[in-house]
Amino acid sequence: MGRFSIPKLGFILLCCLAAVTEATYVKYKDPKQPFGVRIKDLMSRMTLAEKIGQMTQIERTVATPDVMKNYFIGSVLSGGGSVPAPKATPEAWIEMVNTMQKAALSTRLGIPMIYGIDAVHGHNNVYKATIFPHNVGLGVTRQKIGAATALEVRATGIPYAFAPCIAVCRDPRWGRCYESYSEDHKIVQLMTEIIPGLQGELPANSKKGVPFVSGKDKVAACAKHYLGDGGTTKGINENNTVISMNGLLSIHMPAYLNSIRKGVATVMVSYSSWNGVKMHANRDLVTGFLKNKLKFRGFVISDWQGLDRITSPPHANYSYSVEAGVGSGIDMIMVPYSFTEFIDDLTYQVKHNIIPMSRIDDAVKRILRVKFVMGLFENPMADNSLANQLGSQEHRELAREAVRKSLVLLKNGEAADKPLLPLSKKATKILVAGTHADNLGYQCGGWTITWQGLSGNDLTTGTTILQAIKNTVDPSTQVVYSQNPDAEFVKSRKFAHAIVVVGEPPYAETNGDSLNLTISKPGPDTIYNVCGAVKCVVVVISGRPVVMQPYLSSIDALVAAWLPGTEGQGVADVLFGDYGFTGKLARTWFKTVDQLPMNVGDPHYDPLFPFGFGLTTKPTGKN
Repeated sequence: MGRFSIPKLGFILLCCLAAVTEATYVKYKDPKQPFGVRIKDLMSRMTLAEKIGQMTQIERTVATPDVMKNYFIGSVLSGGGSVPAPKATPEAWIEMVNTMQKAALSTRLGIPMIYGIDAVHGHNNVYKATIFPHNVGLGVTRQKIGAATALEVRATGIPYAFAPCIAVCRDPRWGRCYESYSEDHKIVQLMTEIIPGLQGELPANSKKGVPFVSGKDKVAACAKHYLGDGGTTKGINENNTVISMNGLLSIHMPAYLNSIRKGVATVMVSYSSWNGVKMHANRDLVTGFLKNKLKFRGFVISDWQGLDRITSPPHANYSYSVEAGVGSGIDMIMVPYSFTEFIDDLTYQVKHNIIPMSRIDDAVKRILRVKFVMGLFENPMADNSLANQLGSQEHRELAREAVRKSLVLLKNGEAADKPLLPLSKKATKILVAGTHADNLGYQCGGWTITWQGLSGNDLTTGTTILQAIKNTVDPSTQVVYSQNPDAEFVKSRKFAHAIVVVGEPPYAETNGDSLNLTISKPGPDTIYNVCGAVKCVVVVISGRPVVMQPYLSSIDALVAAWLPGTEGQGVADVLFGDYGFTGKLARTWFKTVDQLPMNVGDPHYDPLFPFGFGLTTKPTGKN
């Protein structure tokens, strides 16, 4: 060894250390780097298999750690009612999401997966979550509801909600009409204010179309279903919307402009067709309009098996569906089960130049942009810190307020000077009747705990309308509940008045399509038996206007309560005058189904109750 051996050794060690540091420093993992630089760096390292994995969204039941690792899966979802266990706790949800995330992070590049769920009226799949009114009844509390929903979704470790639905339902025969805020696009546009509630308020200097999610207590939102889902012929779900380009742009498009301006992270494509062309295969509207003209920079996601349904029957020619769907500009595919078929078909098509590599790169760039923007690379793992937000009292109070504001008073006494409402809390004896008076599942509607919704009171935590009435009246008032009493029973009991709660059963999507729009039996009999014998208020629990004209003359007061969710106390708050009725119809209430479709401004407009109608009452305080 010579004289300089020690310094020399140190110099060599330093050089080695610098080389190691340089080797471990990767730009895409550096939060100080701009998003564009990080995306470019990460994409330059990705193989085709890793890119296609990012484009693949699978259902949680098939998302084993091995699948996540071996196929580089970019996203997982819960379908309607798909939960880790019945009545699962936030901790159980978090453990499940984190198990999948660990597998995603163990891959060569460690790209986090994004978990999505339908949280369409609160975190509706989850036991004990606050269930807000469905969109059909929602009023001025929209942004607060978005923020509360974001907290409850994050409470279970999930960073992505498939909401809001910004459909403009033009025909109440559609089974998804309750997911739409209004038949009037201007109201739907106002309601996009739920997006900053879910994602956070867009910074003032933001570029138009760039997605924005502000942190760990917010979620990526999803404007859906692009485009024209609420305009199909006869309201048939997933069907054909026949309308001119001008009509499409003036009725169904405006709320998407608002959503994009508010930084919405994702847009979901509709199952429906426009003038015979499936939206999942409509390159002009997905790429040409949404991406190029509106400058949307988030990612476009398919609906559940949306590619399969490009053909009729579904899945008849899957390779064609993949080519048409990905070719149209859809970035993430909600497969959700047969992911190997999707991955194999798409890989083949890229390798044989059927789908250009540029299309894959566009998709992956958009998916990564959302993941970087929302901080998923810095904070991929969920923790229990927000678990106490699920079903919190503060959120329940907000939902109760939303219920109060959503109620629309359609009739109040035979004459304005003889109103029935508000009811006295001090009546000696009152009757509560009807199938929907003591049924939390009916009150919440579809997309609650399960996809189609449930009947009964043990599905989750909440307050039925019957319980709310009992909570509200004076302790000396006798409340008699009889679901379907006969006229003799009603006449013989000397009731001061009756509250009849009737309506539709729960349903979702195609199962809710209806050409007759009638209330469930024995609802009509209950109305006639009760209202023929005693002064009565009828409360209608429904996802849309229903046939009411035949009963109207028998009814003293009529309230549209829509699908109020778990906080039934809000209904009693207004019936008994603690608060006044303020709600106005955001939908036209028809006389007969033969009039449909009939929307405000139509030449043949002759409604039972017009758009914007709603009687008011003043709060009476303690009565």
